[in-house]
Amino acid sequence: MLKYRARDAKAYAREHLRGVWAAAPTPFLPDSLALDEAGLRRNLRHWIGDLGIGGLFISGKQGEFFSMSVAERKRSFEIAVEETAALGHRSGTILSCSDQNIDTVVELARHAQAIGADYIVVHAPLLHFGRDVDDTVFAYYEHIAAQVDIGIAMWSHEDAGYLMSPALCARIARAIPNIVAIKYSVPRPMYVELTRMTEGELIVSTASEEEWLDNILELNWQVYLCSIPPLLYQTAGDRRIDQYTRLAMAGDAVGARRVRDSLEPVRQALKSCRPPGTPQAFQKHWLEQLGQVGGPVRRPLLNLDDAQRAKVRAAFAASGLGAA
Repeated sequence: MLKYRARDAKAYAREHLRGVWAAAPTPFLPDSLALDEAGLRRNLRHWIGDLGIGGLFISGKQGEFFSMSVAERKRSFEIAVEETAALGHRSGTILSCSDQNIDTVVELARHAQAIGADYIVVHAPLLHFGRDVDDTVFAYYEHIAAQVDIGIAMWSHEDAGYLMSPALCARIARAIPNIVAIKYSVPRPMYVELTRMTEGELIVSTASEEEWLDNILELNWQVYLCSIPPLLYQTAGDRRIDQYTRLAMAGDAVGARRVRDSLEPVRQALKSCRPPGTPQAFQKHWLEQLGQVGGPVRRPLLNLDDAQRAKVRAAFAASGLGAA
C-alpha cells in the first residue's frame, strides 16, 4: 500500500497536500463510550462527499486520541482510509501518531503506512525538565522518520511546553527527506519567517481559519492543515470556506474576502457558546445541530450540562447555518 518512498515524499506532498484539510472529531457511543464506527463512517461520507473536504486529520487532539487505546486509534485510521477509498480518493488522509511513548508513535506510523494513508502527523514531544531542546527534538523526528517512508507533518504547539523555532523546523525539514509539512500553531511572525526560510522545502500551515485567506494571498500557502472549522461552518449547500479558498487560489482576492467575511456571524456564534475548558464537547454538540454524529466525550474531558447544551443550540440558531 506504500504510495511513495521517503526520497519522493516532499514532491508527493507538494503536489497533493493542497486545499482545505479538517480535523475530525471521534464519535463515541452514548452508553458504553465505545468507538462509534458507524457514526464515524457516516460523518466521513458527509465530510468527503457533501462538503468536499480536501483531506482529513484523524485521531488528533480534536479526535481525543489521548483517551483512546492504540487498537482504537488503528481502527479509526483504517475506517478513514477505507471510506476515502470508497469515495474514489476524493479526500486525503493524515493520521495522528502523536504519543509520549515513541514506540507507540512508530507502531502507529508503520500501521498508517501499511494501510495506505497519505501522511502522518506527529506532535513535538513534551519535554519534562527539558534541556537542549533543539537537538532533542531534532533527534526525535530523525528517529521516527527513519522507521517509515510515509510523509510526516510536524506539529508545534504551546501544549508541549515550548515552541519549535523557525530555525529548528527548517533544520529538520532540510535534513530529513520525509518531513513534508508542519502544523505550526505559533504567532504569525514565526510562521511567516518559517514560510520564507523553507520555500519549496516545507509546507507550512496553522490552525487559524481566520488567518487562512491572508496566508493564501500573502504567503502563497497551499493547504489549511488542519482544524475543525471546515466541518463546523459548512453544510452540503453552504461551503463558504471551500468557496473562498478556491476564489483566492484563482486570484480573486476581492471575491474571496467577501465570502470569507460573510462567515463572521458563524464565527461569533461559535465563540459565544464555547464553555471554559476543552472545546471538544461543545463542538460535538454543534455537529449534531448540523445533522452529524457527535456523541459524548471521554474523561478526562467534561461533557456539557443542560444549560451549556441549550446555549450551543441557541447560538447555532442565530448563526445562519442549517443542516442542509
